[in-house]
Amino acid sequence: MLSLSVRYSTRNLRSVPFVIKSQSRSYAASCLLDDLTQRGFVHHVTRPEVLSAALESKRQVAYVGIDPTAGSLHIGHLIPLMCLLHFQLRGHGAIPLLGGATGRVGDPSGRLTERQLADIEQVSDNVDSLTKGIQAFFRRAAAYAQARGLNVDESITEPVVTSNLQWHENINLLDFLRTVGVHARVNTMLNRESVKARLTSQRGLSFTEFTYQLLQAYDFYFLHKNHECTIQIGGSDQWGNILAGIELIGRLDNPASEDIEGKAFGLTTPLLTTASGEKFGKSAGNAVWLDANLTSVFDFYQYFVKVDDADVGKYLKLFTLLAHDEIASIIKAHTAQPEKRIAQKRLAAEVTHLVHADTGVSRAVTLTKLLFESDYNGLTTQQITSALEGDPRLVMVDENELLDSPIMKLAAKYHLVASTSASRNLVQARGLYINNQTIPESQFKVTRSELIDGRVAILRAGKDKLLIIVSKGNV
Repeated sequence: MLSLSVRYSTRNLRSVPFVIKSQSRSYAASCLLDDLTQRGFVHHVTRPEVLSAALESKRQVAYVGIDPTAGSLHIGHLIPLMCLLHFQLRGHGAIPLLGGATGRVGDPSGRLTERQLADIEQVSDNVDSLTKGIQAFFRRAAAYAQARGLNVDESITEPVVTSNLQWHENINLLDFLRTVGVHARVNTMLNRESVKARLTSQRGLSFTEFTYQLLQAYDFYFLHKNHECTIQIGGSDQWGNILAGIELIGRLDNPASEDIEGKAFGLTTPLLTTASGEKFGKSAGNAVWLDANLTSVFDFYQYFVKVDDADVGKYLKLFTLLAHDEIASIIKAHTAQPEKRIAQKRLAAEVTHLVHADTGVSRAVTLTKLLFESDYNGLTTQQITSALEGDPRLVMVDENELLDSPIMKLAAKYHLVASTSASRNLVQARGLYINNQTIPESQFKVTRSELIDGRVAILRAGKDKLLIIVSKGNV
């Protein structure tokens, strides 16, 4: 979890306040831990009764660690980030911690083979990019919460993204051994699931990976000591590393006490798989990124539109801030008419709003309507051009050209079809359409009244090849 391009001092973790003022729906009425459990965020948790009481009695601080293995967040990160968001919206402190130091080593948890040591410069670049991505996520999440009418705690503070390189780069080996190593029991370390799995593998486990749990344990201790952090959130494969941190805090805070858990807690989220058994977050084997430059807003939206019926209820609980009764109503309506994919469309709209704001939803829904639906009623020129901004299928022409040229020739000129003869053949086969109406003959010209919003012609060849021609004007 690594240092930022403008290096934060540790005092920057004192978060900057911002307020969500909506008074429409009470968010803090239910117990946070109960709500997280109902939503499916809780796989394992230490001392649940004690943690629940602590959360209800005073402000706690929770952190989530993120490995800088790539320069962008993907939708697999939504699970821990949404969990952290629930803490933040209830008025608790939230620390997203990037592994600027530990990312140089590599976490063995959940892996059968050793990671290649990362390039230090690449790790640093990834941290810089991830910092911006996480900041954007929480800013948009605040707006999303407000749009959903949540009456959240007015004392909530904006998380400040930091990196564990800030403290690890200045500690030498001898100091680390005296502070951390002296409290680590090798037999306990060997019994961690992540370690046992690798010890039985053909290639075994390197000493570097073996000590990873101590580095992560020290992160928890450092944040606990310096920033009153009491809760670590991680994936289910992080359970052993989290316990190591809790034990270190207990031993260093109260060396004479037999209660090594002290005031620290751990919560792990489940490994999420789809109904087909695939790891959540992949589309045709590729990651679905939160960065629109890596995964378009449209493709992001479509990933959630296409989720299985068996998964959609679970995802609505995990990836939206909708109330439980509203989710139940959505699932009930979906069950009555599953062919309409009511739940999937609502899920896609909610998650796209969360990640890409309401403008992202508008663009994705508009493009979906253009590509997959036959009813273009209600679409405006602004919506269409915004949804297709930067898309080569969008062509701007003079109005005279659009109204005076046969549609067959425009289709060929702007590469919807390969040639004028191919376009003519398509017309004869009744396979060329304008605004979902079959073009009747090869010399057909469109009138202004037949255009969408008086300016837009959507040409389609066959089932899915589109060309959108818009007459120039103020858009």
